[in-house]
This record gives sequence, structure tokens and C-alpha cells, in this order.
Amino acid sequence: MAAAVVLAAGDAQAHDFWIEPSTFHPVAGTSVAVGLRVGQNFVGDPVPRFSSSIEQFFVRQGGGEQQINGMENIDPAGWFRADGQSTAVIAYRSSGSFTELPAEKFEDYLRQEGLDRIIDMRAARGERAKLGRERFYRFAKALLAGKTPSAAATQPLKFGYDIIPDSDPTVPSAAFRGRVLHAGKPLAGTLVMAVPHNDPSARLTARSDSRGGFSFILPRAGVWLIKSVHMVRASFFSDADWESLWASLVFEAPEVRP
Repeated sequence: MAAAVVLAAGDAQAHDFWIEPSTFHPVAGTSVAVGLRVGQNFVGDPVPRFSSSIEQFFVRQGGGEQQINGMENIDPAGWFRADGQSTAVIAYRSSGSFTELPAEKFEDYLRQEGLDRIIDMRAARGERAKLGRERFYRFAKALLAGKTPSAAATQPLKFGYDIIPDSDPTVPSAAFRGRVLHAGKPLAGTLVMAVPHNDPSARLTARSDSRGGFSFILPRAGVWLIKSVHMVRASFFSDADWESLWASLVFEAPEVRP
């Protein structure tokens, strides 16, 4: 049952953000609730629907695309009726939100997300003692298994930052291979993490290659979060010094049988 929550969009500062559907295996014709979550280690708080923060929120299924509607200030953030025939792609893109962190906490966060080059840039500019003023953007996707795989799962979206699987990961496979795109172009050297829902401490890490590619051998079946953060210097006219782009992809990996 839908419930109002008090977490405001601005409280979702420098933490992971992902989509949490009511099921990863919807039956045709059933209603799927789409929750938004913010947190760490794959443990998150509900983020209610704030239309002012949503740039895009839709599902691609059955060869078409439809908006995901919902009730304002309510979790889950939306619902849609499942096609169930092939893999469905849920996608969410946020507007920018401003946050500010003390210098030490900002640097800790940069190090945690593998953004050492930003630490070096701040040091070169003599800014290590400066507040971390940042405008962040969320780009989240979830894949729901259908009766057959879908090419839609491997197609990039017009997102500022995107994680794209090389093949539909709802099909049994021990390996997950994908690539990261920034503004539609491959991004090399960025940190990508794979986090299993049932044991977040067993996370895997990789750095993207020259084509933006990366791969993981997934040691277990279950729900996985693939995530990455990219940061760039904000424009001169921005109210922030940095812009961070947070991409996430959630899916349930099926068991691989010998």
C-alpha cells in the first residue's frame, strides 16, 4: 500500500540512488510498483515522487515506451502495467540538486567513489580546504525479466551518464559485460562497482577501458546493482564548483546451470 514519506529530494545527497521494483519477474497484465531508493551498501530509504525533480521516468517494453505515473509525495514513485513478454527497461533521470559538504567529508566521498582525479584537481588549484559545492544528477535503470530477452536492455538512452550491458543480463550468464557512456561517448578509466543485494560487502570493482568497457564475473545469482559516478568541473555560471553524474543499473541475475 502506498505511504507518504518524509525524505525530501534534497536529502538524497552524495549517496547511491537506484530503482527498486516490486518484482523483477512481472506476469503479463500485472501492476508493477516502482520505488526509488537512496542509501549506501544497497540499503536505502524511500524517495517519494517529486515531479519537480523528475526529468524522465518511463518504461520501455513490447517495442514501445510509456511514462510512469504516480501520486505526488508518495512512495512508490509510480506504477505501470507489465507486458511480461520481453525484458522491460525502467528508466529515471533527475534534474540537478545542489549539495555542499565540508572539505574533509567531500574528499572522503571522492575517494570512496574512485574520483581521485578530482582530489588531484582540487589540490592543483589549492582548493583542498574549500567546501565541496556540487550539483548532482541521477540516471537510474532497472531491468525486469520477461519470457524472452530484449534488445532494449542493451540500447543506450539519451542520458548524461549511462551504464549499458553488452547483452541482456536477465539471461543466465556468469559474466556481466558492459560499457559506460558520458554524453553519449565512451568514458575510459572510470570506476564501476557491482554490489549484490544479499551481501553488499562482497562488491566487485573494475575500471572502464578505452571503449568504456568493463566486465565482472558474478559469483552468485540474485539482485545486483551496477553503479558508477562521474564528476566534471561545473560551468562558470553554475552555483556549484562540480557536477556529479550518478548512474545505476539494477537487475536480477538468474542462476547459471552447468
